Amino acid sequence: MTTPAAPAVATPIPVRIPVRQIVPWAVLVGLLALIALYFVSTEQGAAAVFANMYVHEFVHDGRHLLAFPCH
Repeated sequence: MTTPAAPAVATPIPVRIPVRQIVPWAVLVGLLALIALYFVSTEQGAAAVFANMYVHEFVHDGRHLLAFPCH
């Protein structure tokens, strides 16, 4: 009997991550996250960008979920 040959194992090619293409997207996502955090945490009427309470009511449950006091 002959022994079967071991299968050839392909070595993985390293993937290069283009940092110059990722940085603008990372900055954009970070800025959007900070804007969302502002609206969830601070926007309540007393220190509000908008005059009415629509934003506060829209993010009200999110405030409680993230443990921000609001009333």
